[in-house]
Amino acid sequence: MPPSQLKQLKASLRDTGVLGPQQSKKKKRQDAKSGVGAQNRAQRNAALQAVRDRFNPFEIKTTNTRSKFDVTTRDSGSKPAGAQARPGVTKSLGEEKRRQTLLRDMERRKKVGGLLDRRFGENDPTMTPEERAAERFAKESQRKLRKESMFNLEDDEEEFTLTHKGESLSFGEGGPLDDFQEDLGEQEDDMSDSEIPRKRKRFLNEDGEMEEIVDDQEGEDQPERKKSKHEVMKEVIAKSKFHKLERQKAKEDDDDLREELDKGLPDLFDMLRGIKPPPKPEPPKDDLAAMNPDRAALLNTSDDKDTEKEYDQRLKQLTFDKRSMPTDRTKTAEEKAEEEAQRLKELEEERVRRMRGEELSEEEDEDEDEEEEQSSDGGNMMFEEESLPDDAMAFGLQQNADEEGSRPDLGVEDEDDFIIDDDLVETRSDVSLSVGDSDVEGLSADESEEEEDELEDGDDSAPEAATLEAKDGLAYTYPCPGDHDEFLRIIKDVPVEDLPTVIQRIRALHHSRLQSGNKTKLGQFAAVLVEHVAYMAEQPEHPPFAILENILRHVHSMAKTHAESVSLAFRARLREMAADRPLNLRPSDLIILTGIGTIFPTSDHFHAVTTPAHLCLARYLGQGAVNTLGDFATGTYAASLVLQYQARSKRYMPEFINYVLNALANLAPKELSGDIAPFPLRTPQQSLRLTTSKSVSPRKLQFWDVAGPNSTSKAQQEELKLALIATLVQLLDTASDLWADKSSFTEVFEPVQAVLRHVSKTGLAKVSSAARDALQLTLDKIERHLSQARLARRPLLLHYHRPLAIKTAIPKFEETFNPDKHYDPNRERAELNRLKAEHKRERKGAIRELRKDANFIAREQLREKRERDAEYERKYKRLIADVQNEEGREANAYEKEKKMRQGKW
Repeated sequence: MPPSQLKQLKASLRDTGVLGPQQSKKKKRQDAKSGVGAQNRAQRNAALQAVRDRFNPFEIKTTNTRSKFDVTTRDSGSKPAGAQARPGVTKSLGEEKRRQTLLRDMERRKKVGGLLDRRFGENDPTMTPEERAAERFAKESQRKLRKESMFNLEDDEEEFTLTHKGESLSFGEGGPLDDFQEDLGEQEDDMSDSEIPRKRKRFLNEDGEMEEIVDDQEGEDQPERKKSKHEVMKEVIAKSKFHKLERQKAKEDDDDLREELDKGLPDLFDMLRGIKPPPKPEPPKDDLAAMNPDRAALLNTSDDKDTEKEYDQRLKQLTFDKRSMPTDRTKTAEEKAEEEAQRLKELEEERVRRMRGEELSEEEDEDEDEEEEQSSDGGNMMFEEESLPDDAMAFGLQQNADEEGSRPDLGVEDEDDFIIDDDLVETRSDVSLSVGDSDVEGLSADESEEEEDELEDGDDSAPEAATLEAKDGLAYTYPCPGDHDEFLRIIKDVPVEDLPTVIQRIRALHHSRLQSGNKTKLGQFAAVLVEHVAYMAEQPEHPPFAILENILRHVHSMAKTHAESVSLAFRARLREMAADRPLNLRPSDLIILTGIGTIFPTSDHFHAVTTPAHLCLARYLGQGAVNTLGDFATGTYAASLVLQYQARSKRYMPEFINYVLNALANLAPKELSGDIAPFPLRTPQQSLRLTTSKSVSPRKLQFWDVAGPNSTSKAQQEELKLALIATLVQLLDTASDLWADKSSFTEVFEPVQAVLRHVSKTGLAKVSSAARDALQLTLDKIERHLSQARLARRPLLLHYHRPLAIKTAIPKFEETFNPDKHYDPNRERAELNRLKAEHKRERKGAIRELRKDANFIAREQLREKRERDAEYERKYKRLIADVQNEEGREANAYEKEKKMRQGKW
């Protein structure tokens, strides 16, 4: 049987040296002097603590945790194996922390208010009371110097006064004042004028009543009395009301003046338009009620009840009037620039998505529908103008410097923002338009009145009754045609140079904001313009290309608001090309294809108009006839349109390369050998090769060369051949820049390089030095692109896979195997398991803390309940004792009284 706890305790005390032989007093004094006694006491206390810990096994917990790597740990192995933990201490610390946090929250629960001491230094235990008083005095002095009060109307008045035991610490110039003077001074400052004692005289007035007169003669020589706060605030309020009244009067005067000016605005507008307003008849005085019944009802004072009823009705109307809403603030230039940049960025992203053929989401479709509805104010994303590269300008697709003068002056950059003459707009419309000075000067006041009468009584279907001839022979008003025949009748006597002006005036007269049906009319007119452009290109007298371009610009502007009409018109022309003449395009067809490229986005992966146009051009280049020089000119123009269509999307079209190389092979002075012609070769019925005569001079290719040379002279034919060769070489130069990033650039342009070398060696240098230089520059560029493409190309390689180990049935042996450690070869699964374990550990810790909090709350509630019950028990016992004492006294008195009565009896 093991020894008892008492025996074990005595043995431990003897072993540690706590219990031993007693020392003499002399030895104790020597140890105290030398300091050995203190050291012995420290050792004794440490030995006692060790004994206590050993005899309380629940206070110390030995952990078996060890450092994974003792050398590389940050604490250098400060926690060796067998470290001791004290759960009792940890528990007491947690209990104390909960008392400071959780218990205080429990005590404050469902309690509102309380006092919070915000005095300086009150919650600082390191400061003495003297230091706190000194710091408070310093803060008070600084506050006085700064004068922080916003409502201090008197600079000399002190906001705060320091006191000590009820006495003020402030001193006057002559030393401290006595109590009587201080009280009197403060009382006089606080008193108003009516409270200051003054001499009064009484006398009888005429009615026999007693009156008093205040005698202020004695105070006239005295200095001015200091005003109280009440008087100062009265003056401030009075001044504020006075200034407010003045501002109201000034505002009323401005409103009256503004009303007078507004009354004269109609006459001012009539003077600016040059129209003499008709005199207005003055209404008779008897018709006042008919002219303004409301005012007559208010002025009629015969019946007071009707007037009050009218007033009540007006008051109710004013009560239910809608209040004005605040307008949006004006944006800064930086905000406008940022919004414009963001809008352009979004438009470019939408264009790229359309170019790739990606479908739009429902929200983007709704946004596009909203943009189409609001396209009268802004542009439409569906209609982007994609310009042709500079190297492909051979047919006058862009306006040259010498042709700018031939274009009619519109006054603005875009046909959609044209200047509208005042005489072109109906007088009854409410649309505010800008007035053109050039047209106003051509009309007199009488002519304007006559035109207004005709516009009011006439009809759009009668051009003779609704037009007014000007000095230059053009009418100011035109009906909106419903079909092309009606438009031809309208412009029958109009010169070709004035056709853009007529179109502009038709658009102005039938603007969509003037009447509800004008939008439909302008949609039909846009389709008529598309048909008229093709009609003009087929005329024997070739119209200026600037006029055709101007009409196309009008179609481009109208396409923003009438997209469906313009699209249907162009699709009808494309359908006619595909059905009647797919391999024999006419000048009108080329103009229509040019308009499609400038109006619609040609970079879209699929588009209702541009996709059929792509197919039309590709079919003509791949299968079209090449029998005459006109056919080659038409094909060259179509090839330039292909480059224009692919300027942004940069999609490769093999028909373009095949046609251009075939045309060069047929126009070259010598025949091309078969080994360098991997493309399909088509030869004309008669040879069209260029002769090497030095008399040929180069010229620029024109649009109307699609019909062939103007005459059959050999010199003009040779000039046209040389112009075609130079233009085809220029198109290849542009195509090399366009498709330089393609992975198949080497296979595509190696035949191009061979054909150009053949053309340069066949005597082209003898014909023109300019053509030779252009050809050599193109050859150098293609060779440079080919060398870069070869360097950038890498051979195809199989996909590189990491070599996989052969699976074996032999288990992997771990020398330092630990059963508590998981050996999972899958890293993702091991990481997931680690996170799960960590989450589980944290969850268990959180649950443990919540349980400890709940136990703490339960213990505190139980303690409070026991205290309440004990208090109730004490109170109950005290009351019972009081009652019993009272009853005992009454019982004793009763017994005494009873005995006394019995003794008497």
